[in-house]
Amino acid sequence: MQSAKRATEVYAETVSGEHRLERKLKTRHLSMIAIGGTIGTGLFLASGSTIAAAGPGGALAAYLIAGLMVFFLMTSLGEMAAFMPTSGSFSTYTSRFVDPALGFAIGWNYWYNNAIIVALELSASALIMKYWLPDVPGILWSAIFLVLIFSLNILSVKGYGESEFWFSIIKVATIIIFIAISLLMIFGIMNGHTGGFRNLTEGDAPFHGGFLSIISVFMIVGFSFQGTELVGITAGESENPEKDMPRAVKQIFWRLLLFYVLAIFVIGCLVSYKDPHLLSSDVSNIAVSPFTLVFKNAGLAFAASVMNAVILTSVLSAGNSAMYAASRVLWMLAKEGKAPAFLKKVNKGGIPMNALYVSTLIGMAAFLTSLFGDGVVYSWLLNAAGLAGFISWLGISIAHYRFRKAFLAQGRELSELPYVAKWFPFGPILATVLCTAAILGQNYGAFFGSKVDWNGVLVSYIGLPLFLLAYLGYKIVKRTKLVPLEQADLSRE
Repeated sequence: MQSAKRATEVYAETVSGEHRLERKLKTRHLSMIAIGGTIGTGLFLASGSTIAAAGPGGALAAYLIAGLMVFFLMTSLGEMAAFMPTSGSFSTYTSRFVDPALGFAIGWNYWYNNAIIVALELSASALIMKYWLPDVPGILWSAIFLVLIFSLNILSVKGYGESEFWFSIIKVATIIIFIAISLLMIFGIMNGHTGGFRNLTEGDAPFHGGFLSIISVFMIVGFSFQGTELVGITAGESENPEKDMPRAVKQIFWRLLLFYVLAIFVIGCLVSYKDPHLLSSDVSNIAVSPFTLVFKNAGLAFAASVMNAVILTSVLSAGNSAMYAASRVLWMLAKEGKAPAFLKKVNKGGIPMNALYVSTLIGMAAFLTSLFGDGVVYSWLLNAAGLAGFISWLGISIAHYRFRKAFLAQGRELSELPYVAKWFPFGPILATVLCTAAILGQNYGAFFGSKVDWNGVLVSYIGLPLFLLAYLGYKIVKRTKLVPLEQADLSRE
C-alpha cells in the first residue's frame, strides 16, 4: 500500500506544468469541519419548529432517525474517502462504481446545490445584520460577506480550513454552554424554569400530531444535517486522509448525539411545544430562537445579541463551506471531462481559480434573483437545492454498496482498507431507503386533499426532473452502462 507521505507528494506535484490541489488540511481542520458541518441554523433556529410540529418526543424521534441515516452515510463515505481521497468524492465514486452518467448527474447536482447555498447564506446574512443596523441596505452586507467568503477561499486551502476551524469552535462552545445552562435550569440549580420535565408530557406530548408529524419533521431535520458530507470533499486536500478520515467519521455518532439529540431534549424540557414563539423562529427573528428563549429565561439579558452573532458565524461558515465544495466538485468534473476544460486550471497555491470564479458568479446571480420581482425564481432555486442534498446522499449510499461489492469481487481483502464501515450491507441499504423516502416525501401533503396541488408539487420536486435530465442526457449521448463489479476502477491517486 502506498504510504500517506508518498500519496501527498504525488497529489501535490505538477505534471507537464499543470498544478494540482495541495494536501494542506490538518487533522484538527478535518475534525472541526466534520463537527461544524453538523451544526448550523437548522439546529439554532429550525429546532423550534420541529418541536412545535411534532412535540418533544416526535422531534427527538425524527432527529434520531435522521441521525442514524447520516451516521451510516458518513461511515460509507469514510470507507471510500480513506481508501480513495479525492475532491470529486461521491461524484467520482458513483462514476467509477455505478455508472459514469450517475457520476455526471451527481457532480453537477452537488455543485448546483452548493452554489445556491452561497446565495441563500448571503440573503440570510443581510437579514441577521438588520438586528443591529436596520437602516443599512441589506445588499451592502451581502456584498461584504461575499467578498469575505471569496477571500477565505482564494487565499489557500489552509486559509479555508483555519476559518472553518474557528467558526466551528464558536458553534461548539455555544451548544456546550447552552446544554450546561439548560441542565442546571431543569434540575432547579439555576433560576428560569420550575417545571422540571413537565413539558415533555403536557397536552398530547411527547408525540404531538402522531406518526405523520414525525415524517413531516424528518424532512426538515434532514435539511439540518446537510453539510456533513463535506468532510468527503475535504479528504482530497487532507495531509493524511488514511488516518484523518476514519478519525473524523468515528466521532460523527457522538457529535450527533450530543449536539442534536441532547439539545432537542433540553429544549423540549424548557420550552412548551405550544409556545407560539417556536413557529416564528428564523433569521429575521433571532429573539425567539429556542436558544435565545432559554438564555433569556436563565437571566442572560444579552442572549439575543449573542445568539445573533453565533448564528451569523453559522451562516458565514455555511457559505464558506459551500463555496469551497462547489469549486472543488466543479474542478473535478472538469478533470474527468464532464465540465469545460478551462475549469481545470489550478494556481500555484493549489486553488482551482476558474472553478472558484464560476461558482462565485453563479451564487451571486442566484442571490440577485431574490432582489427582483417577488423572488419566485429564487424560491424555485432554493427548493431544487434542498432536494439536491438528499440526491447527493443517495449517491453516497449506492456508491458505497457497489464499491464494497467491487472490492471483494476483484479479490481484495477488507484488511487493505484504512477504514471499514460496520454493518454492511445494512447501513447503505437503510440509508438508501431513508434518502429515497425523503426525496419522494418532500411535499407528500400536496397529493392529499380534495385535489392534487400541482403548483406545490412542481415547486417542491423541481430538482428531481433536472437531475434525471442530466443523468439520462449524459447516458444517451455517451452510451454509458452499469459498471461491472470486476471492472470497477479501484486505482488510487
